[in-house]
Amino acid sequence: MTEQSIIAGCLQNDPLAQRELYNRYSPKMLSVCYRFAQNREDAEDMLQEGFIKVFTQIHTFQNKGAFEGWIRRIVIHTCINLLKKNKKFHEQLSLEYAETVHFKEETIPSMMQARQVVECIRQLPLGYRTVLNLYAIEGFSHKEIGTMLDIEESTSRSQYTRAKNMLETMLIKKRIIEKPKEELQWLKAFNGI
Repeated sequence: MTEQSIIAGCLQNDPLAQRELYNRYSPKMLSVCYRFAQNREDAEDMLQEGFIKVFTQIHTFQNKGAFEGWIRRIVIHTCINLLKKNKKFHEQLSLEYAETVHFKEETIPSMMQARQVVECIRQLPLGYRTVLNLYAIEGFSHKEIGTMLDIEESTSRSQYTRAKNMLETMLIKKRIIEKPKEELQWLKAFNGI
């Protein structure tokens, strides 16, 4: 099935088209959910909720931009809303990881290292992990993150800095990287994990 025929079928509530859409996009979207979730079960719950919204809101897709990007935005917003609904987002943040780290450029890690990095990201406190995912991986601005999470833009910036420092410390301790990086731009390479 083509993307257009899948969309047309989903608009008609065709179960075959819905199954095809889910089978085509769920693996990538599960990896998005996995980065926000505490465990695989939570990620699967987020994925289910996200696809329910995709199916109920598919009539709002206007063929402007990529369909996968539209699905991704819905899944990300679903993850954020579930975290806020469960009141898991506003946990206390530790300031001990806010120390200044001097950064130096490193090469992009291998896929095995990428999986290890994702596991380290999942060990970050929820607030740090959420802001890091939204800013460094998904490309939202701190202003957008502040609006999404109901926090100040400056809070988003400080949580990102603390998350980055904490993550770099973990990566160095686990010998995934040797020295901190100037920027964690290579995190964007982990989108599909």
